[in-house]
Amino acid sequence: MNWNTIEGNWKQVKGRFKQQWGRLTDDQLDVIAGKRDQLLGALQKTYGVAQEEAERQIQQWEKRFEQEFDEAANAWKYQQPRRVSR
Repeated sequence: MNWNTIEGNWKQVKGRFKQQWGRLTDDQLDVIAGKRDQLLGALQKTYGVAQEEAERQIQQWEKRFEQEFDEAANAWKYQQPRRVSR
């Protein structure tokens, strides 16, 4: 998972974090701002989980997000009008 993509598209991705981890406040999400290490710490603090559990949760989220991102990119690619060669 490329966290630069997440950080660069934070406004769009932030809602997905909120869906997954609803206890995170808007202020926490603003601090996280797409940074994986910040998310790790916030999950540990907010949910009272060990670093290993927070890491596991992030990895599961990454897999789902990456799959959804790839599916959306493929759908977009096939919806683009094709150029006609002359």
